[in-house]
Amino acid sequence: MADNQFYLRYYVGHTGKYGHEFLEFEFRPDGEMRYRNNSNYKNDTEIRKKAYVSPAVLDELKRIIEDAEIMKEDDNNWPMPDRVGKQELEIKMNGEHICFNTTKLGSVLQVQQSKDPDGLRIFYYLVQDLKCFVFSLISAHFKIQPIQK
Repeated sequence: MADNQFYLRYYVGHTGKYGHEFLEFEFRPDGEMRYRNNSNYKNDTEIRKKAYVSPAVLDELKRIIEDAEIMKEDDNNWPMPDRVGKQELEIKMNGEHICFNTTKLGSVLQVQQSKDPDGLRIFYYLVQDLKCFVFSLISAHFKIQPIQK
């Protein structure tokens, strides 16, 4: 991948009573968007979707990331992944490459009580924005609900 190419991957998941349950999405430099959601609750099956998005969509993702200033953060003082689960965020943009790993975050209170509340808050809200963005794309493109109700 060239230094100026954009890549984003987000994963959140855990292994529990219903096996390995997770949500993952990825945007590749060529505009390919991949989405996976696996839940075995009530015998649900894995949802897999793939689509190509326009350069304008990738530009909007870049803008969201730049506005959040997540590339300045460091996950050294964030809670480590544990039995509750883990989150991973990988971004390649503007010649930089970051990978964040932390536990699943259940609330803003958990963020506030961490060793790095400012950095983790940026991560927490960026992830919320990215998920909303992806769910909107999935809903519009496939006319499905990305999260089963």
